[in-house]
Amino acid sequence: MSSIWDPLSLHPPSHSDALKVSFPQEHAMLMTLNRPRHLNAMTPQLTSDIASILNWFDDESSLWVVVVTGEGRAFCAGADLKAWLHNQTSGNANEQEGVLSSVHGFASISRRRTSCKPMIAAVNGSAYGGGVEMILNCDIVIASEDAVFALPEVKRGVMAAQGVIPRLAKVAGHQLASEMLLLGNTVTAVQARDRFRFVNVVVEKSAVVPTALDIARQMAINSPDSVQSSKEGLLLAQKHHFEEAVQTHALSFTSKRLYHGANIKARREGLAAFSERRKPRWSNPAKL
Repeated sequence: MSSIWDPLSLHPPSHSDALKVSFPQEHAMLMTLNRPRHLNAMTPQLTSDIASILNWFDDESSLWVVVVTGEGRAFCAGADLKAWLHNQTSGNANEQEGVLSSVHGFASISRRRTSCKPMIAAVNGSAYGGGVEMILNCDIVIASEDAVFALPEVKRGVMAAQGVIPRLAKVAGHQLASEMLLLGNTVTAVQARDRFRFVNVVVEKSAVVPTALDIARQMAINSPDSVQSSKEGLLLAQKHHFEEAVQTHALSFTSKRLYHGANIKARREGLAAFSERRKPRWSNPAKL
């Protein structure tokens, strides 16, 4: 299917026990939030761990897709509200500067727009606040049938400020986004799929991670150059008007790598495989 895959050669950065990192199949990384007793609520240490791992993942050419899930009965309960309260009472909180200085947003995921590698959310349970912000920035979302989603910030006197407001407005439309953001009520996985349109597939709880990994496998069958360039095109479509997005994408580094890289220019792998009636054997993309 692809270039030689050796997970033993992968050496991710050191991280705390609050995050589990594994490589369950070819070209895929599984990242599991591991604070089940705290419903995987986010902490500064866990955010730092995720940032370090994802930066390494982006630079590791043999890894083509990442799946994010949670340990236990929750995907992510959002921010650690007790820590937030402590910062407020101690005078250490400065939320506005925090939003501006947080380059990749909540958990280093909610505003991460620099990576062209696909990210799949495997939502194993409840997702609140920042957990929903993370999910809305993933490319594909698989949810357990008992998963629930909520943006309850308005019930706590705070705000969902790490990217979910413009993204939910675009995905669901103004009125439905208002329903989630201004009421703060929970929605079911089926509602998130059929009404709010930010969930792709709803499955049994036991099938959430296997389904996400199967989608990752389907992605890895395709040319990684093509997949990553296509994702970049989607990101550019959110930034530019139609023609500007098309032209910017055509001149981008990922497009240059696609049309001049080993998979098409040197080996013409996809076209040759089609002609020879065999499965393509893709090589890892060159580093950008």
